[in-house]
Amino acid sequence: MDSTGIDGGGEGVSLIERERSHVVELAASTEGSDPVSEDQITPLLTQSDKPKLSIFTVSYPKRKNNKDQIARLIETETSPFTQFIIWIWGGSRYSGMLSMVLSSSIYFIMEVLQDVGSAQAIPLFEIAFTRCVIISILSYMWLRRSGEPIFGPPNVRNLLVSRALTGCISLLTFIYSVKRLPMSQTMILSFTTPVMASIAARFILHENLKLAELAGIGFSFFGVLFILGSPISIQEVSGEGGGVHGVGHVFAVLIGSLSSLAGGISYCLIRAAAKASDQPMGTVFAFGLLSSPVAAICMIATQEFVLPSFYSFILMIVLSILAFFAELFLARGLQLEKTSKVANIQYLEVALFELWGMGSSRVIVSFGKFVGCFLVFVSAFCTIYFGPEKEIEME
Repeated sequence: MDSTGIDGGGEGVSLIERERSHVVELAASTEGSDPVSEDQITPLLTQSDKPKLSIFTVSYPKRKNNKDQIARLIETETSPFTQFIIWIWGGSRYSGMLSMVLSSSIYFIMEVLQDVGSAQAIPLFEIAFTRCVIISILSYMWLRRSGEPIFGPPNVRNLLVSRALTGCISLLTFIYSVKRLPMSQTMILSFTTPVMASIAARFILHENLKLAELAGIGFSFFGVLFILGSPISIQEVSGEGGGVHGVGHVFAVLIGSLSSLAGGISYCLIRAAAKASDQPMGTVFAFGLLSSPVAAICMIATQEFVLPSFYSFILMIVLSILAFFAELFLARGLQLEKTSKVANIQYLEVALFELWGMGSSRVIVSFGKFVGCFLVFVSAFCTIYFGPEKEIEME
């Protein structure tokens, strides 16, 4: 063997000896009483310091199973009423239409409370100002609590501004028509809003208006005509409506029609903005933020302010809070479902109020009213029964 090989072998033996001596030294140090060595072999995590499982460490299963786990968690940690609201909000493929049913039901409750509990005549602009302020405050608190942008994402701000403008125009023109027309005629014009919304959705949102959906809206609207009566034959004046005639009456009808058209366009903008921002609250806040100062200006300009009594003030606050939730569920329904389907369900409000009026002997019972309520309920239930064409994407 050459010298090179011998030197390499001796060098290798010396390396092995050094490593062995190093190992022996480590073993000796661990057996010794040196406290530093004991600390070196102390476990870094004691039994009490072991990491605990959290929502960030649990491995989530597939999407479907994850939904099932969330549903079971909701069932065990919330009340039945909260479970019901959560299920309506986003726990069903019918959530869009069920949200609109709840919105119409809240509007119906508002009508009942206003009819039963009214003790003082409050001007309409004052009522509108109070509701818009409460809606603005509650929606602002909701957005802050949820961490959403107050003025919405940058890509939907134009939609929010347009929704606020059309909603404000619809509100102001509706108040004008209430002051100038009989209440029944004003309500009939107001309930053309779903028809306007369905037509506007065809051009603004490019939604296909099917014959069945058009027939459903037609049945519901004719039901409203049976309930409220023909706008041509009605001559009585109720509420704050005045007896205008001739050119003034035609102008008031045109203003009422403008209110319905603006409301229909507003529905389309609500749907577009809610879908683009993945949440409906921004549309509610935008409407309240713009309408509050406008209603205040109109209230001051017309000198229509009445200091409400304590009872009337509490009633106005309660109605304003209910109006906030009604607007919220309306926006949620428009976010999840086609405009024509959701708009048709809105007619439930007038049918429910009419049935309550007949049951409480506040309204004269007639065959035509029963037919009208029947048409509205059948149309709405058929819309809900056939349901959405495909399952909505749950958020």
